[in-house]
Parts: sequence; structure tokens; C-alpha cells
Amino acid sequence: MTVGQFAGLSLKDLPKSHSFTSKLPADPEVPTPESSKLATAENPKLLLPRIVKDGLFVYVKPDVHDLAKTELLAVSPTAMRDLGLKIDEKDTVEFKEFVVGNRVFEEESYPWAALYGGWQFGDWAGQLGDGRAISVFEGTNPSTEVRYEVQLKGAGRTPFSRFADGRAVLRSSIREFLVSEALNALSIPTTRALALSFFTNEKVLRERIEPRAIVVRMAQSWLRIGSFDIHRLREQRGMLITLADYCIEEVFGGIERIVDEAKKCGYGDTYEGLDRYRILYKEIVRRTAETTALWQVYGFMNGVLNTDNISICGLSMDFGPFSFMDTYDPSFTPNHDDYLLRYCYRNTPTIMWWNLVRLGEDLAELYAVDDPGYLTTDEYLSSGIPESKFGDFVTRAEKIIEDEGEFYKSVFGKHYVAGFCRRLGLTTWKDTDRDEIIDSVLELMKVHKLNFQHFFRRLGRVGIFGNDATSVDGIAAVFLTGQRGIGVPSTEESSMAIYEWLMNSYRARLEQEGSTDDVARKNRINKVNPNFVLRNWILDEVIERVERRGDRKVLDHVLHLALNPFEEEWMAKDNDAEMYNEEQRFIGDVPLEGQGIMCSCSS
Repeated sequence: MTVGQFAGLSLKDLPKSHSFTSKLPADPEVPTPESSKLATAENPKLLLPRIVKDGLFVYVKPDVHDLAKTELLAVSPTAMRDLGLKIDEKDTVEFKEFVVGNRVFEEESYPWAALYGGWQFGDWAGQLGDGRAISVFEGTNPSTEVRYEVQLKGAGRTPFSRFADGRAVLRSSIREFLVSEALNALSIPTTRALALSFFTNEKVLRERIEPRAIVVRMAQSWLRIGSFDIHRLREQRGMLITLADYCIEEVFGGIERIVDEAKKCGYGDTYEGLDRYRILYKEIVRRTAETTALWQVYGFMNGVLNTDNISICGLSMDFGPFSFMDTYDPSFTPNHDDYLLRYCYRNTPTIMWWNLVRLGEDLAELYAVDDPGYLTTDEYLSSGIPESKFGDFVTRAEKIIEDEGEFYKSVFGKHYVAGFCRRLGLTTWKDTDRDEIIDSVLELMKVHKLNFQHFFRRLGRVGIFGNDATSVDGIAAVFLTGQRGIGVPSTEESSMAIYEWLMNSYRARLEQEGSTDDVARKNRINKVNPNFVLRNWILDEVIERVERRGDRKVLDHVLHLALNPFEEEWMAKDNDAEMYNEEQRFIGDVPLEGQGIMCSCSS
């Protein structure tokens, strides 16, 4: 059965599993689903905020709500398809019960919340965990055989909620719902969002009193670097081994599959002959490097790149303050609390490697031990590496991390250059393109404060060859249509600078590869450069209209644009002039007050 032939299943019939809870150790205070039910009735303190010491998760159910006081705001048809559900399932009562936590299929897979820790802004934060996210099952699409762990975010308190309420607000839920699907439409690895629900009678106190919501989200795995961090810092070596083995076998499908995938990506030789835990580390490095490069290529920034927000699968995840680049500024950070610019655009690749070094330290004893058999001994589990061998161990571990750093730079560089070359409409790429063409266009955008997204899309509108080549007088109408603020070069200066880059650097590179057909180049550009970008000013408008005006159409409308970002237009003007005009406004020049919007971590 192919994906095209697969019509989808009902929620009830979707194959479900619970490998995470069946193959990993539970919190010994609540070791079984039955004990969770008893804790709810007899000792509810076990399900309230506390330190979880010896398990990887806690069995806990979402809160139950009055369905009449909830509203299903939006469903992603793409996520429904990818999970394996039929699209009209969203209209059933069972689906509406499920998305607010009332129906969790506990007879097949009892819900759970996972433990993890994290390095936050460079400091160890200790135990964190799923404070408001509760996983309800693993669903496998029979057509693709891809398994997703499905979560409810904002469904209630867990033992990891600390001082919080386990709930999510509508504002941040809309942002996560839309960006998850927008990134996927751009082919950037990401966690997904299935549905968004709203509570008509509940408010949550954050920076202000806000409406409550739940996002149903899904990922191949929700494990993160912080899942390993906490066990290393607690010196729980047995737990680290168990978690590492689970990742190898259950998340990545075994060593052979990891190596096969690496070969398909052109990295097979670098995996050959390595220990299984070294392969695990390398695979996470590879996936992270590839995704980080794509973030840079598309100008996406996650403003809280702490280790508890970094997926081991290389997925974009946990969207707090995020942004797509507007006017190109490499020092821009979407987090208004990031005073030191730790997580700005320019620093993102370095910070992601910093996080991977923390993972390398977490796994070091597993891949740098001189005798792998020693890992199974009681002596190792209780005491770690003997003092007499510690110096040699550290030397080996440091060398391996250093080697993986070179691998990270290699993978990142390859995908960075290839990605930008695709956005420029080139058919080939080479290592020298970074210095000779990419850096020059980014500097051009920086000096003249050009819109990062529009520049690449509109590059297809200019003629480079033949009688239709754009003149210098025509440059402003293409690239300088928006407000650029104060202190920028004049329109005449900017037009000339852009023209010279186009007719010298860009033209020479196109001629070098024989890409002198402007029409074919435009077609290539339009296939990889989005016409619609989920900018923060658009998100702010959607949130305001949904929350304060009761406008429901705008959410579905923007979701549709985000799922189909490369279209030239979505609605014919003659069919619906109002919607057409709204689309043109969303893809047009960014209002000056809407440029560079920053967000807080509050959600």
C-alpha cells in the first residue's frame, strides 16, 4: 500500500504502542499504571511536583474537562495524514475528546511524563521534565511505518511541573501549532502539531491573564540532550546505558539502520568500525548539524537553545521565543531576555555544538572506555572509570569529541552551502561558494538592510541574461519596496550595490555552471524559496484576532498558507477579494513596527 492509496484510519483503529514505558524504567514511586490510579485516589502527592530520582518517566493522566466548554480551533491535515488518520476523523466526538485529554486509550498505552534535565543559558538547571506535556501513546502509520509519540501539551500538572500549573496559554499554543507545520512544509526537520484546542471558560496567569489551550503534538521521539544530562550529573551510569541502548534500538532502529542511513547521506565511511555508542553520538551530531544548517539557510531562530530543548533526532522542538529573519541582521535574537545574544542567528551553530559537547560528556564513559566489557560490571556501575585509568580515558574522550567537532563542521558546512545555493537558484554547489557568493550576498543584505526572505524569492523576478536583463533603475521596484528604517544607504546607493552584485558575482557564478536560462532559474527559485513566511507580526495578528475578536477563519487561513508556502497565489482575486488582499498583505513588505519582533519565554 502506497501513501497515495492509504485513506487513513480512525483514531480507535490507529496502531498504538508504548515502547517508551515498556522498555525503560518507571519512577519506582509510581511503577505501574495501576499504582498511578491508586496514587490519584490514595496518595495524590506522588503525582504532584517532586524530585524523581530513579526512573525515566512517571505514569500520569491528563486532567478531564467538560467537552462543552472546549473548542477545537484547528487541525493540521498534513499531520493527520502523516500520523495515519483519516481527515474526517477530526469531526468525531472521540477525536474532540482525545485532543483535550478526556480520551487517552489507557487500556492500550497508559499516559506518561518524561524526566530530563538541562543546561539553560550555560548553567546547570537540574531536574526539569515534562511539566505540562503528557504523552498518551505511540501511533504508527501503517502506510509509512513511521511511529510518532503523541503528546498533549497543556493538559495538566505532572511531578515535573515544579511551581507551574501544567497548562498552556492560547498565545504560545497558536505559535507552536503553526510553526511546527510551517517548518515541516519547508522540509526542515521538526516536531509536529496535530490539533489545537481552546478552553472557553478557563484563564491562565502568565505575563497577563490569558485563555487556556492544549496543543496535540507528535514526534518520532521526544528525547533530548537533557534526557542524558541529568543521569550523567546524577552519576546514574546504568540509567545512561539503558537510555543509550533504547535510542539506538527503538529511536534509530538499530546500528545497521543508522549506518545504512549514513551511507545514503554520503557519510557511511565515517561510521565504519566504530563502537555502538560512538555511532550513537555521531548520528545525533549529524542530524543536529543538518538541521542547524537549514535553520541558517531559512533564517529560523529558536531563542532558547538549552540542552532540554535539543532533540536527539535533530528535530526543531519546544518553540518559545522563535522567529524567521526579517531584515537581515546576524546579531538578531528572538528572545528579549537574551541580553548577551547567546542564541542570536550568528551564534546558533556554535551554541548547537556547545550543546553537543555536553552530550559528548554525557556519553563519554560509554564510547571512550578502553574495555567495553567493563561497562557491564558492578564496579563500573557503582564507581565509574578507575582513577588509575582516568587520565587515559579523558584523553580518548577529548580526542573523540574533537573529531566529532570536525564532523559537525563538515556536515554543517555541506548543508549550509548546498542550501543557500539552492535558494540562489543554482544547480550545483562547491565549497568555495561560501566565500565567493554566499558571504557576499549576506553582507549585501546586512549593509543595505534587505529583507532576508524576500530577497531570495524575488531574485527570480530579475533578468540576468539577454534582452530582458533588469536595469539598475528596476532594482528598487524588486528589492527595495519596504521600509528599511533609518541610517541606511540611499535607494540609489542600494540599487547600484545590488545591481553590481547581480551582474558581477551572481552572473559569473550562473555562467560558470551554465545556468543562463532566467525562466528555468525562476522556477527553481520558486520551488525552494517560500512566498509565505510565518513571521512574528503575522502570528501576533492571528493571536489577537483569534483571542480578542473571536475570528476563527484567520487561523485556518494562515495554516493553509503555512502548509503551502511556495505558491505564487492561493486565492484568485475574483473568487474572494477580501481573502486575496489579506494574502497579499501577509506576503508583502513587513510593516516597520512588525520587523524584528522579540518574544519572552512565558507560555
